[in-house]
Amino acid sequence: MQNITNIESGNQTSITEFILLGFGILPDLQILLFLAFLVIYIVTMAGNILIVALVVADRHLHTPMYFFLGNLSCLETCYTSTILPRMLASLLTGDRTISVNSCFVQFNLFSCLVSTECYLLASMSYDRYFAICKPLCYSTLMNFRFCTELATGSWIGGFLVSSVTTYLISQLTFCGPNEMDQFFCDLTPMIKLSCTDTHLIELVTLIFSSGFSLPPFLLTLTSYICIIAAILRIPSTTGRQKAFSTCSFHLIVVTIFYGTLIIVYLLPNTMRDLNKIFSVIYTVLTPLVNPFIYSLRNKEVNEALRQAVRKLLSFTRMQIN
Repeated sequence: MQNITNIESGNQTSITEFILLGFGILPDLQILLFLAFLVIYIVTMAGNILIVALVVADRHLHTPMYFFLGNLSCLETCYTSTILPRMLASLLTGDRTISVNSCFVQFNLFSCLVSTECYLLASMSYDRYFAICKPLCYSTLMNFRFCTELATGSWIGGFLVSSVTTYLISQLTFCGPNEMDQFFCDLTPMIKLSCTDTHLIELVTLIFSSGFSLPPFLLTLTSYICIIAAILRIPSTTGRQKAFSTCSFHLIVVTIFYGTLIIVYLLPNTMRDLNKIFSVIYTVLTPLVNPFIYSLRNKEVNEALRQAVRKLLSFTRMQIN
């Protein structure tokens, strides 16, 4: 039963909680889904926290590339924790209700992090472009100050966008129904539940979504096209194949991430029935694979991990003796 409160200005009623339908259409698979998402959450958190710890602790990883990777892993840790714990609790207990205010908070955090990731991925591709295509200028252009400005700008931009959007959503009135066909508090489902005019927020959302998905995607795509073109000029066949394999994985991951965002937010009615699947891809699967695609396949990270394991084993032996 939906909770409602009277609105003093008229006969309308305002709901105080939403029902996240999530994967409720698959009641027989709730436990299986819970176990699957629990494993994904644990692996995602462990992988990303490990990357952050290695980047901070190992001085050999204090380079622009790993600085951005550390920021990405930190972001993915927060990103995953914004959505998955609430979804896991819902799958385990069957309680799919969430208060309107909690929904606003979840959306604010989610939109901030996803907007930040869009420009952070673009910054990483920009860094790789200079490292591979302009190696002589790399150390001068990608200095610590510039890298910090890129990362800080990404975080601040994401925060500002999410704050404006959340403020506009908080001004809407929700008077029923209160069932949201999603597993987290997303923008489009919330707008559909509003009983007030939503043209302004739809326009602002379209502008922000376009600005925070298309330009960084095009920048990332252009950077990787230039990188791949430079790789193809490498005389060594082995080196060319290795570099091309790494960049191909990067390009596939960012294309899937940006592509699903563009479909969900810029083309919401094109594949409406698949939006929930696309949402799983960019909210759950992308944070899971990023540590493996960007970091754990790198020789420097593997060496730092081996060094950390050796130190841990040595410390453990000393404690036992």
